Amino acid sequence: MEENKEIADLGYGDATLLWMLKYHRCVECLVGVDIAAQPFEWGGGRLSPGVGGFIIPRELDLTITLYRGSAVQKDSRLRGFDLITCIELIEHLDSEDLAKFPEVVFGYFSPGMVVISTPNSEFNPLFPASTFRNPDHRFEWDRKQFQTWALDVGKLYSYSVEFTGVGDPPAGAEHVGYCTQIGVFQKNIAKATGSSISEPEEHVYEVVYRTSYPSLQQRKYFRFTLSIEVVKAVDLMKSRFLRGLRKKEGDRVVPLGRCTPQHGLTEAQRAEIEQSPKPYSVGENFYVPLERLIIYPKVNHLVAGNMEKLRTVLAEGLRLNQDQTAVQVELVDYNTQHLFDEHLVSPVLES
Repeated sequence: MEENKEIADLGYGDATLLWMLKYHRCVECLVGVDIAAQPFEWGGGRLSPGVGGFIIPRELDLTITLYRGSAVQKDSRLRGFDLITCIELIEHLDSEDLAKFPEVVFGYFSPGMVVISTPNSEFNPLFPASTFRNPDHRFEWDRKQFQTWALDVGKLYSYSVEFTGVGDPPAGAEHVGYCTQIGVFQKNIAKATGSSISEPEEHVYEVVYRTSYPSLQQRKYFRFTLSIEVVKAVDLMKSRFLRGLRKKEGDRVVPLGRCTPQHGLTEAQRAEIEQSPKPYSVGENFYVPLERLIIYPKVNHLVAGNMEKLRTVLAEGLRLNQDQTAVQVELVDYNTQHLFDEHLVSPVLES
């Protein structure tokens, strides 16, 4: 899954698989294709970004697009995907469409991987009614039939195939195999060395739904997330600063003890932070050097250790000191007023 950034589900039905896939951090593009797709079904709902997606944005962009169309229609927007899934789809195809299916999916779309599931007819006698599982099914294959078809398709389009399934049979009926059989097709040649023949763009599918998710690739969400992490760190430091022993050094008041939080950091991380320039106050303002903030793991991850990036982004939303080397906030604010009211602020020692 870690390498599958673009995934298409053919015959997505109620979109459960797409809904599950959207939570994988590596996925950047999800596409669903269904011949029965209706626009009014997707005016919102579980494929749309939730409130949490704006508060804690994804690291990578994600777009979800649903199309009305057939799995045996060629649409160039699905070419070269990392993965195409066809879950309980092929048994709904008539003989004419089933004959077209491999050429469209494996030949034209040519994804890096294809996963196909279909009922295993050998399992059917275990059900109360041993006919087809769905009245819309045109066929249901046993394991030999499916594996023969899959191996022939793989050989023709240069895919290796592995077989598995879901739904174990009950004790004593192990000979029938899985309830649902699955073929996992892996392209034998590298994606980058695909056909060099240029084919015309074909857009036959109709868009019925499209949405994009907030991500850290978008500057406003990146700035918001980085600012939140920095403000949290500054507020914790300020609280410990006011509670702990402090002394005057010239026009500054500096801490005598640690100002790092006790939780959320390893001992090694706390030690590294304590070796960095300390926070300080001047008059009614509190300052935290950027050199200290960039050591905090979440902050460091967001800016990839780049001090200039940290400085530039913070300057857009927070107040920095005159030489832009430290974040500047008020010493007494809504979060710290209670420390003064409850006499929890330690006195400042004269140097």
